[in-house]
Amino acid sequence: MEKNVGDPVRFYLDEHIPSAVAEGLRHRGVGVLTVNEAEMLGALDEEHLEFAHRKDCVVVSHDDDFLRLVAEGHPHSGLVHVPRERSIGEMIRGLRRLADVFAEERTTGRVEFL
Repeated sequence: MEKNVGDPVRFYLDEHIPSAVAEGLRHRGVGVLTVNEAEMLGALDEEHLEFAHRKDCVVVSHDDDFLRLVAEGHPHSGLVHVPRERSIGEMIRGLRRLADVFAEERTTGRVEFL
């Protein structure tokens, strides 16, 4: 089920994104699903991308492998690549802003860099 324009975005946070980011986003009303909550710890990147696509979530990761998978044409509901040097606060603020943008635009196949 693809997200419609105007629907709130939901982020799927890779296991390397700190849990404080999930907490901060939830505190600000942004939908979040973590790898731990989804019981997907240890899954392959392809499985994460496919799971998030089924759940209509935008993947958030530091992992360059997701960029490669997207470039290879794997279907996805959106990807946000976050450099490792971003602070927790920068991640929360950036993802919060993207949540607003994504609520007004389709995310399927979209890649953003934070």
